[in-house]
Amino acid sequence: MPSLLLLLGVLVASVGIFSYIRDTVRGKVKPNKVTWLLWAIAPLIATAAAISDGVGWAVLPVFLSGFGPLLVFLFSFVNKESYWKLGRLDYICGLFSVLALILWAVTNQPAVAILFAILSDGIAAVPTVIKAWKHPETENAGPFLSGLFTASTAFTAISALRFTEIAFPIYLIGINCILVFSILRRRFRRA
Repeated sequence: MPSLLLLLGVLVASVGIFSYIRDTVRGKVKPNKVTWLLWAIAPLIATAAAISDGVGWAVLPVFLSGFGPLLVFLFSFVNKESYWKLGRLDYICGLFSVLALILWAVTNQPAVAILFAILSDGIAAVPTVIKAWKHPETENAGPFLSGLFTASTAFTAISALRFTEIAFPIYLIGINCILVFSILRRRFRRA
């Protein structure tokens, strides 16, 4: 049975991602479509791998870290003002991210699948981290702040300290910290 904190994490993640979707539809943020699509794929693969390895409710935050980006990707087509011009780096990162997913498919081992899903997700994050660093006004820290909290709640449902249970939540905490800092750093400097 999921813990109350884990369910609270689901609620917080939903608020964060829906704030980003709202800002996407309004044209206030400009999601990088390559990043958000791959951010959907890798965690959903990690979710399937974790479930196949017997992970229970602890996988819920990882699932949400894939389902939310899938929604952002889909809603990014609603408003043409939400468009971020993709460049060479975006496509290169996308290619390497997809290659990492293919390598997972070849191995068919849950732990290796999660490792490659993390690698894929991390490479997919590079264009958005760079964009957030250079143009923080094109981003909304909401989903990354909520993602930080939600990933942390996974530890309340972990039954054993196995790689398949802790690796993706640890990665999510790290990447969310990097993104929040990239988006909000200028605000901290002004304060």
